[in-house]
Amino acid sequence: EVQLVESGGGLVQAGGSLRLSCAASGFGNDAYTIGWFRQSPGKEYEGISCFSKSDGSTGYADSVKGRFTISTDNAKNTVYLQLNSLKPEDTAVYSCAADPTGGHCFGPDIEVRYWGRGTQVTVSS
Repeated sequence: EVQLVESGGGLVQAGGSLRLSCAASGFGNDAYTIGWFRQSPGKEYEGISCFSKSDGSTGYADSVKGRFTISTDNAKNTVYLQLNSLKPEDTAVYSCAADPTGGHCFGPDIEVRYWGRGTQVTVSS
């Protein structure tokens, strides 16, 4: 069974940085995609970044492009999301999710089947 565990959230001032971690386990092969989503109160989930293990590609939503960076540590089976230049509107619960079928980042073939429990990021002004 695929398991995803996030960590690294917290309270930070505007302009600050955080690094989120998503420890992943249980994949049967390397054909999977891991994405980061966030949800603010009263808003829908927003997909903000992803990493495709099968081809190494990454993707970002326009709202975070240039400020957030996704990376991986294959030895630790962990996907990181570096959050820089944080803004109060970045305040949300950040969750990682997995597509075990190898769908392409932000593509029509993505199938999110597993979710982590999320980690809170709060940015004060």
